[in-house]
Amino acid sequence: MYEFLLVFLVLFGPVYAESIPDYQKPFAPIFTDKPVYSWTDKIIISIIAPSWNSNPNQIDSIGQTESHAIKISSGDNFLKPYRFTETSSNSGIFSGEVILTGFLHDVNGDGIFDTNPKTIGNGPTNGFLESDNDDSITVSFEFADGVVLVESFPISWNHGVIQFSKDIFLTNDPVQIRVIDSDLNLNPEIIDTTTVEVFSDSDNGGIQVIAMETSERSGDFIATIQISTETSSGNRLYALPGDKIFAKYDDHTLPKPFSKSDNQYVETFATINSSILPINRIQVSPIFLSDSSGNPITNYLSNLQMQIVGIVENKVSYNQEFIYFFQIKNSNDSVISLSWIQGQLSPNQILDISQSWIPPKSDTYILETYVWNSLNELIPISPPTFTIITVD
Repeated sequence: MYEFLLVFLVLFGPVYAESIPDYQKPFAPIFTDKPVYSWTDKIIISIIAPSWNSNPNQIDSIGQTESHAIKISSGDNFLKPYRFTETSSNSGIFSGEVILTGFLHDVNGDGIFDTNPKTIGNGPTNGFLESDNDDSITVSFEFADGVVLVESFPISWNHGVIQFSKDIFLTNDPVQIRVIDSDLNLNPEIIDTTTVEVFSDSDNGGIQVIAMETSERSGDFIATIQISTETSSGNRLYALPGDKIFAKYDDHTLPKPFSKSDNQYVETFATINSSILPINRIQVSPIFLSDSSGNPITNYLSNLQMQIVGIVENKVSYNQEFIYFFQIKNSNDSVISLSWIQGQLSPNQILDISQSWIPPKSDTYILETYVWNSLNELIPISPPTFTIITVD
């Protein structure tokens, strides 16, 4: 080993550093906390260099001298020399941080640049480095004279994702919207925000809400809204049961093959259901029969006109379209009359519905009523009723 050291000194000359490295272990791997970074992320770098742990009782530093410098670069921009400090006394692990500042770019399409590119700092945590959207970051450390350790890792824009926390929401559920887009983490030392558009089948204009980043570097944004069956306002979106609700944002940081000037809406949807089951949304009272003046009758005669009267009550706090069917069957179970009335009930409204009928002959009849939401969907919104009468 002694002969090896003599040969090394003859060939390469003396070594000058904070301490003389251990040439039996000329190995100082460079690690980063992520394999890939976005354009405005924070990079946390570690170098394992026990040979540079010159004083086991204090925090040592590396990289700050020109002779054994740490250089951090992206394209034509670089920080050199950049100082790393030991994570703890006698650890032999040295760490530094650099914040990427991107380039001048409008992230949300409002015509204003949202970034402040700059390259400045000497370490260990005050570095800022300009970077492109498809750049790479290179970290080099001259571990010893003529021994340079190098590690590179990519920078890339990403396809953003937006999603609701559930596929189906009830009208009284909180609605959570999540945007996952690390390119929107514009400042990795504060909580960033992004704007999300939310709308429904019943309100195409919708609302805009602010989604907050879950932590300083997460690139994960959350917004919560409520469903209103009356009107949209603030973080309340007007939507009715059966509606689809939509959330979207405009992604201006798209990866290749898109260009820097391209943008694309990222959208998702969910469905709204009432907390009241469809079959219970309108309450129907049993029918009764009356004369033309509205007086109840108890004797039913053939060929005498009478009114079949039903009462419906809206049990939800929003307007409901409905179709009320009258169906009459004779003793042979044949349908002899079918009619319907279409209408709308306002919240909690009670409404009388009547249909005239003349029994054609003496018989036993079954009077049935059904309430559906429409002729197209035919969804029952109330249980049917059945009444049997005998006509003399």
